Amino acid sequence: MAVITNKWIGTEFFKVNDFNHIECYVGNAKQSLYYYSAVMGLKPIAYKGPETGCKDSVSYVLNKNHINLVLTTPLSSMHPASNWLLKHGDGIYDVSLNVENAKEAYESCLNRGALSASDYQNETTENGDYNTASIKTYGDVVHSFVENSNYNGIWAPGFEKYQGANFKSYDTKLIRIDHIVGNVEENKMNYWRDFYENIFGFANFVVFDETDISTQFSSLKSRVMRSKNWKVKLPINEPAQGLKKSQIQEYLDFNEGPGIQHVALLTADIANSISSLRKNGMEFLNVPDTYYDDLLSRIGSIDESIDLMKELKILIDRDDDGYLLQLFTKPVQDRPTLFYEFIQRKGSQGFGQGNFQALFEAIEREQDKRGNL
Repeated sequence: MAVITNKWIGTEFFKVNDFNHIECYVGNAKQSLYYYSAVMGLKPIAYKGPETGCKDSVSYVLNKNHINLVLTTPLSSMHPASNWLLKHGDGIYDVSLNVENAKEAYESCLNRGALSASDYQNETTENGDYNTASIKTYGDVVHSFVENSNYNGIWAPGFEKYQGANFKSYDTKLIRIDHIVGNVEENKMNYWRDFYENIFGFANFVVFDETDISTQFSSLKSRVMRSKNWKVKLPINEPAQGLKKSQIQEYLDFNEGPGIQHVALLTADIANSISSLRKNGMEFLNVPDTYYDDLLSRIGSIDESIDLMKELKILIDRDDDGYLLQLFTKPVQDRPTLFYEFIQRKGSQGFGQGNFQALFEAIEREQDKRGNL
């Protein structure tokens, strides 16, 4: 891993506060609502659909602390999400950013060469002003800009309070989005690094190459972009040449192009989070017991019980700033595309470089089961 610098080397063209939400296009939002509520532990808070005046789609909003997830299903073949789903299957369409000024962010990006996905819209309602616009990024993913500091509605204009069933689940204690990872085609990673540098003014602060992330059979390259305040971190992966098919190439094949590979969710108590998620029915990649044989000699002492980490199959890595604990799910839909990571940081701002080989090998075992290695 090459850490370029932890100092700010970008250019803040406009103020990005945080991730606002992620929006998933799904084939059946009602069923997906159950999964993300009962398994992930998110709470439904808002709804938009025919009952609220929206005739061509339904959307549910789920929340937990600073995590916001929107699930959208088209009700007509004419809705853009229908073609999106036909091509990609269930996945993330919008990585939304909360900004200080949506119009400024949108126009600033267009002036530097970004392509519009939706025009700037100012909605003045009895609940205040809600301003949005969006631009295109890799594949069929967009970044919407949301300015809602003066808005006090349940979610956004057109949404009403969720009145449906609530689902029991163990508390997963998730806090916020830590980072969101995209996969792009071979030899396109640097193009998109430049995009985030030149359009957003983000800084490239970490570089991984095939010597950092590889196994006997496959490898990948990655660049990590971030906002000035560290709230938005966006790793970008591309496949690298290997003896067999990279997990990144498998994703690109099944997603039929670039897109969002995984979302990392932060917790302050990963043992509790993983235990609850397992009880709720979440499926994780398997970590072999041998990973823990010489763990202390590799990472030094930690606050947590090694026996408990082994029982829960949690991965651990250390760098100069501290250590982190993480675990990855299996894909959460039938196509081997989108999955989730759960991460606890104890000083480290890294991404678990020391776990890359164990993670890659676990993913390759799943690829082999699917006949895609």
